[in-house]
Amino acid sequence: MKKEPIKFSDYKLVIPNMRKFIKKMEQFVNELKACNNADEASKIIKKLNKFNSEIETQTSIIYVLYSCDTTNPEYAKAQEYLDEVSPTFAKYGQAVTKVLAEAPYRKDLEKKFGSFLFKKYDLSLKTFDEKIMPELAKQNKLTSEYDLIFGSAQIEFRGETLNLSQLGKYLQDSDRETRRAAAKAMDKWLGEHEQRIGEIYGELVKLRDTMAKKLGYKSFVELGYYNLGRTDYNADMVKVYREQIAREVVPVCNKLYKQQMKNLGIKKPQYYDYNLMFKSGNPKPAGDPKYLVDQAQKMYSSLGKESKEFFDFMVKYELMDLEARKGKAPGGYCTYFPDYKSPFIFSNFNGTSGDVNVLCHEGGHAFQAYLSSGIKVPELMNPTLEACEIHSMSMEFFAWPYMDGFFGKDAEKYKYAHLADSIEFLPYGITIDEFQHWVYEHPNATHEERCAAYKEIESRYTPHKKYDECPTLNKGTWWMRQSHIFGSPFYYIDYTLAQVVAFQFAVENMKNHEKTWKKYIKLCKMGGKYPFLELLERNHLRNPFIDGNVRKVIKPLTKVLKGFDTTKM
Repeated sequence: MKKEPIKFSDYKLVIPNMRKFIKKMEQFVNELKACNNADEASKIIKKLNKFNSEIETQTSIIYVLYSCDTTNPEYAKAQEYLDEVSPTFAKYGQAVTKVLAEAPYRKDLEKKFGSFLFKKYDLSLKTFDEKIMPELAKQNKLTSEYDLIFGSAQIEFRGETLNLSQLGKYLQDSDRETRRAAAKAMDKWLGEHEQRIGEIYGELVKLRDTMAKKLGYKSFVELGYYNLGRTDYNADMVKVYREQIAREVVPVCNKLYKQQMKNLGIKKPQYYDYNLMFKSGNPKPAGDPKYLVDQAQKMYSSLGKESKEFFDFMVKYELMDLEARKGKAPGGYCTYFPDYKSPFIFSNFNGTSGDVNVLCHEGGHAFQAYLSSGIKVPELMNPTLEACEIHSMSMEFFAWPYMDGFFGKDAEKYKYAHLADSIEFLPYGITIDEFQHWVYEHPNATHEERCAAYKEIESRYTPHKKYDECPTLNKGTWWMRQSHIFGSPFYYIDYTLAQVVAFQFAVENMKNHEKTWKKYIKLCKMGGKYPFLELLERNHLRNPFIDGNVRKVIKPLTKVLKGFDTTKM
């Protein structure tokens, strides 16, 4: 039975009782084995889903509380405990999956719940065995240690003690000396922690390679794709897609960067110079966090009935923690509390345009979760990650007509910067992806060899980047700042795939908002009922893997960019 929503401040930290969990899951497994038909199994599945919802709510609450305050001993201890026991959750989840996948009445269950669910089950069974539980537990501890290193960063800068998110605004400052000083401060901090971060990643790579070998795979690449639930594309298709980005997008970006530096009057740019889009300064939000949330509420209210209900719900129940502060984990994300049917947005506002991006991007994720909460099969509520990112990135473009409220006089600057940044992100995204493929194809490489490989890949896709004044980054260590590489291997190309699809929503929205918004709502309500490529097909969206489609998507956007006069911004 669903609980009534409550304010997040009233949520209780409850650590899952593993003895109770194991006893209940063993009971469910035995009952499912004893079933004679799909109807009997369906009744047990309903009870199982209710129990899993309770556990997932408990674990999500712990994760959010720890993210909000990594220095709290109670939260840290609870998160550490989850890191230890999560392989046990996986073990019993797989036991249920195996029974259902092999059930004699499987075809009847497929008619009831859909065939895609069972394709996911079949894939899931390829990713787990009890023999990899020790590696899974160790992996969790290492990724938590990585999060702690970045979350607890304290950097002295011009009389202030800042975390990485807070330092970020100085990396975008209109004064070049401030950008340089901030870049050096960040580089110094990274250099002080490089050895341990490199060791953590080396250990993670070996663990993942070991797991892959134990499960019978040649390398972790195949297992990594399976872990992400990719049923309809593979590494070869991704390689062809990367080639499209290199061919069609990199030259466009090089022109944009050249024009940017010309406008800024910088002849020998360093990497931190590209953080400044305009000589007059980057677009800045027109108010404080409360003001931005108020503007977001107006935007979501204007977009439609569903989005108004959604954001009013988020505000009423305190389902956002947005501002950066000491001890808070870096980055941003959206998660979900199943028992309360409530999404949650986590972020680190730092006074830059990124704060508005969060309200749109993570808001898009939360909106999809809100709209999909009525889907009865929990495994089908959310699609695979690349499809999830379509919801978030598209919402960023649906927000364009409301930028006067968010930015005031800087609205046009924001629109240009947002579109240019979105296009320029694609080469960076494939850099991270190609690097990860290289890493897991060379699992015994040293830290120095990994850095050299990253530097070579980076130089091909983003040749404008120079780190002459930052010795740590100049070695090829930028990848160490990308948390996805550590916690979610191969989850980064997803952003670029989604961006190519979101661009389609952007172009269509400029022509006919009402029609495009209905199309977007339809996609969100589908949740994860279908795999990525089928979701695209059902919503008449271009498949990024088909050669030529990237060009078709990018071409109209270059025309949009030409409509801005950046020399006057």
